[in-house]
Amino acid sequence: MKFRLRMMLCMVMLLALVFGAGGSMLISVSFRRGMESEQTTALKSYQMVQTAMVLANSISSQNDLGDVTDTLRQLDRGGAPWSGLRLTSEGTTLYASGTLPFSDSAAGEPGRCYTRLYDGGGAAVLQVSGMLRVNEQWLLLDAGYDVSHLYAVRQTQMGIYYRLLAAVAAVGGALSWVLSMLLTRPLYQLSRVTRQIAGGNLASRAHIRSGDEFEQLADDFNHMTDRVEEDMQALQDAMRRQEEFMGSFAHEMKTPMTSIIGYADLLRGQSLSPADQQQAANYIFSEGKRLESLSLKLLDLLVLRRKDFELVPASPAAVIRGLVNVLRPVMARQDITLQCRCQAGQCRMEPDLVKSLVTNLIDNARKAMDGPGNIYVLSEMTDDGCRIRVADNGRGMPEKELAHITEAFYRVDKSRSRAQGGVGLGLALCQQIAELHGGTMTFQSAEGRGTAVTVTLNGGRL
Repeated sequence: MKFRLRMMLCMVMLLALVFGAGGSMLISVSFRRGMESEQTTALKSYQMVQTAMVLANSISSQNDLGDVTDTLRQLDRGGAPWSGLRLTSEGTTLYASGTLPFSDSAAGEPGRCYTRLYDGGGAAVLQVSGMLRVNEQWLLLDAGYDVSHLYAVRQTQMGIYYRLLAAVAAVGGALSWVLSMLLTRPLYQLSRVTRQIAGGNLASRAHIRSGDEFEQLADDFNHMTDRVEEDMQALQDAMRRQEEFMGSFAHEMKTPMTSIIGYADLLRGQSLSPADQQQAANYIFSEGKRLESLSLKLLDLLVLRRKDFELVPASPAAVIRGLVNVLRPVMARQDITLQCRCQAGQCRMEPDLVKSLVTNLIDNARKAMDGPGNIYVLSEMTDDGCRIRVADNGRGMPEKELAHITEAFYRVDKSRSRAQGGVGLGLALCQQIAELHGGTMTFQSAEGRGTAVTVTLNGGRL
């Protein structure tokens, strides 16, 4: 059963219960008060009859009860409120009027009146009985009052009440259905949006402005959907990068393998001069080194992603100066001046990884040189660790390339990088190392003016 229908049924049942209990109580109270009023009237008229009988007997000179019975006859002819009278003495009926059957009543205590309600052959009878003393005799006087009209009124009221209850239930049911539709409409909107999202439409959103919990639920649902859409987009981007990675990897493997197989087949199948054999061996060796470099870079990436490294206290200045001193002679042979300026201090880091990071950044700066140039390495301490900056005055790169240069196998100038022995994994490694230290890596570059790479390591300053 739908929630909308359950809500309508609950509201109708509650309405019927409240209206039914209230109506029944009102009818019951009205009937009880009517009966109490009839009893009061009956007692007053009964006492009047008793008084009249006593007065008639007190002024009578007869010793029998003739004046008493005559008085009762006169009262009956005067439009009396009772429906029957009966006067008895020791079981003998002295006077009786009316057609109502009287119920046997006990004599009771003299001077008191007793009431009794019973069914008198289809009529509701209220009987009032009491003892009175006349001429030294105890007489029993019974008066019957027809109160059937009270039951008829109650029956009429019950009929009206049942019809009214049915009408209220019908109108209440219709209003409850409309109200439940209005209240549950946001749920149906959310359900529709959920089905759309399940069908692949991640851009679908719930637009509910009810100012209540449903609006809050819709907002939370939209936030959740935004996050799911972002995660799906990130997953699609990851899959795309993975496909590009596999394609780039296959391409990188294909070129050296083709050269190695071709020159190996040439050595195996033909007689070559010593010079040609040396040239073929050189090609096989150089392409093998390229494959070795590729495999080592890939291994480094896998290790960085799967291994937890321990950060230890170290001096960034000492690490960078030691590395610069080693690389400066190599750079000098290519007319490249390598300089550094480092601020003293210690922070928590993994020295070998930081050394690999700076080496890759300096090597990338070297490859960006078309001739003589300068490479500057700067380091300074920060509140959370240190900041390392490597800048060059090489060829630079377009701004649109900056968002992709940390992707594996990505190279701005593919032919030049391959000729220089690059495989496009250096900056991807640097990005991983920076993230392991809780830091970031940013780029600034201008074509013809050079590139600056800033790495922030947040391992913690000592």
